[in-house]
Amino acid sequence: MIKKRFVQFIITLLFVFPSLDLSAQSGCSNMKLMPIPFNCEISDGEFRLNESFNISINIESERLFKSAQRTMEILAGRTVLFFNTHNPSIYDSSNISSLIINVNKIGEIKLDTDESYSLIITEKYLQLNAENDIGAIRGLATLIQLLHADEKGYYFPCVKIEDKPRFIWRGLMIDASRHFIPVDIIKNNLDAMAALKLNVFHWHLTDDHGFRIECKSFPKLHELGSEGLYYTQEQILDVIKYASDKGIKVVPEFDLPGHATAWFIGYPELASAPGPYTIQRRWGIFDPTFDPTNEETYKFLDKFFEEMSTLFPYNYWHIGGDENNGKQWMANSKIQEFMRVNKLKDNHALQNYFNQRLEKILSKYNKTMIGWYTDEMPSLTKDYIIQSWKGRTSLYEAARRGYRSLLSHGFYIDLVQSTEYHYLNDPIPPDSILTDSVKNLILGGEATMWAEFVGPETIDSRIWPRTAAIAERLWSPGIVNNVDDMYRRLEIVSNQLEDYGLAHKKNYEMMLRRLSNGVDTEILKNFMDVTKPLYTYSRDRPHVFITHYPLTRVVDAARPDPDIARKFNRMVDVFVDENMNDPVKLNSISKWLELWKGNHANMLKIIAQSPTLREIETLSEDLSKSAAIGLEAINLIKNRTKTDESWVNTRLASLKAASVPRGESELAVLKSIEKLINYVR
Repeated sequence: MIKKRFVQFIITLLFVFPSLDLSAQSGCSNMKLMPIPFNCEISDGEFRLNESFNISINIESERLFKSAQRTMEILAGRTVLFFNTHNPSIYDSSNISSLIINVNKIGEIKLDTDESYSLIITEKYLQLNAENDIGAIRGLATLIQLLHADEKGYYFPCVKIEDKPRFIWRGLMIDASRHFIPVDIIKNNLDAMAALKLNVFHWHLTDDHGFRIECKSFPKLHELGSEGLYYTQEQILDVIKYASDKGIKVVPEFDLPGHATAWFIGYPELASAPGPYTIQRRWGIFDPTFDPTNEETYKFLDKFFEEMSTLFPYNYWHIGGDENNGKQWMANSKIQEFMRVNKLKDNHALQNYFNQRLEKILSKYNKTMIGWYTDEMPSLTKDYIIQSWKGRTSLYEAARRGYRSLLSHGFYIDLVQSTEYHYLNDPIPPDSILTDSVKNLILGGEATMWAEFVGPETIDSRIWPRTAAIAERLWSPGIVNNVDDMYRRLEIVSNQLEDYGLAHKKNYEMMLRRLSNGVDTEILKNFMDVTKPLYTYSRDRPHVFITHYPLTRVVDAARPDPDIARKFNRMVDVFVDENMNDPVKLNSISKWLELWKGNHANMLKIIAQSPTLREIETLSEDLSKSAAIGLEAINLIKNRTKTDESWVNTRLASLKAASVPRGESELAVLKSIEKLINYVR
């Protein structure tokens, strides 16, 4: 009875205080880990690394050996220790091993694979235990993050960790159709996914803008639909093997019946309107759609799916299925007659018919269909998985109807929203009143990297480091939601991700050098540090965007959640909330404002030599003016001087004018300066 009352008390706490962070109770609060483990206990002491550090494994597992070897390489790189051996060995009780990995079996790459592990670090040895090698790989990812340093050298703190994922589906989708993403970048992102314990790579391979996979049965698909930018089947198999070695499933997406222009360039007879068709250059929703009344469509797709199923071994298969505007169907008299004869009342009913036919074909190849949530619930078997891009309401609706479901709404990283926004986007919030049966059908979620505005040079900066916070949301207990601590750990993890070849930090500096035309980038960086890209759906003026539009402007280099701006905003929030007129905090705020006030004069010298920066010249000027307004407010606050409404209103009007985006970029500190004005008021 006492235990039951305690559980009820904890549930009540979570309901009343949904943002309560209980991670400190597990001993994780001061660690550098991300995701935070299910439970960890820190004890005194540390395991000191030296050249004799080695790893032994109790079973032969190719992927676990590769992961252990990669762990040794990363540790050697960070510590500059010359380890006596870089290769793990099979455990032998006669040998002394620094880290012993014990697993019971080789794990299968499937949805319900046990990914739990336990990690014990003492002063004398380390031990990693898991049910299978995939769980052990997750444990090695934690071990790498536990590396610490002091004046004596490098060490692991003594700790005991028991860890398991909260959701079984933790994914990242990369759109390779709108802008082609080379294999080496895909692999780097798979490395980063494994480091953050993500386990599904969703590969968007076809859309209106390109067909990105070699098809030997219908070669005109990739020959005419890709402009030569596609993955060969050998590359596909290589990526799948690379992902499998990290315990990651690869789920392909072949988008249909809409988003299908690239299919019809070589095979226009499959479309609902006559061709010819060409690769789409612009962004948006377009008319070309498969003809669901043509039996040749299903024969074609059957043969295509059969070939592709030999490449993709896992039994999950994404068909897209979203944003079919139905215009070609409505304009086709044959299709309209088919709908009348078969009593299909509208386009939703016709698409359901199409999906049912696809489901039967895919079931022959042991594939389970996944599709984006549409405006009307499907009439498919309950094996079908629905991916919600419209929010938790549709997620819950799907689950209540008995469908397994995934959340992507709130994880659209292409929209360049803040890390905090994504981090607090919980598929099942702590105060959820869903029944257990409904909760069990919510598999997890996926970060989605749509590629209208990214290319090989910029994609890493749009995925990382924000996706690390999404990975924590999907792995760690829901009560772990302290935003400030998340940002503390994210800063560390962001640097560590460079070990996996990611260019989210490196390419930023490179792009600034290009933008400044070889001039010292420090002045430009002062401006960029408080500038962020415009919300993606607002990027439609003044340019008409096409696939070959350059992705090298200020808006492309600007980071979605700039650290300096965020820290300044936090500083102002703390000052205003405390309401204590703290001179130390005011001086810290003033230093930043002084920097930005004087920066524009130097920016003009750079802009004179780099015409590409002219589109943000007035934005730079407005940063200087806004900073000056902030300094006026600081002086009034310091001197405790009252002011009239006209002063306040004039300054607020100036800030409002400065908030107008230019170059599809906007200033990220204006609201905080506005708070200082209102504080004076």
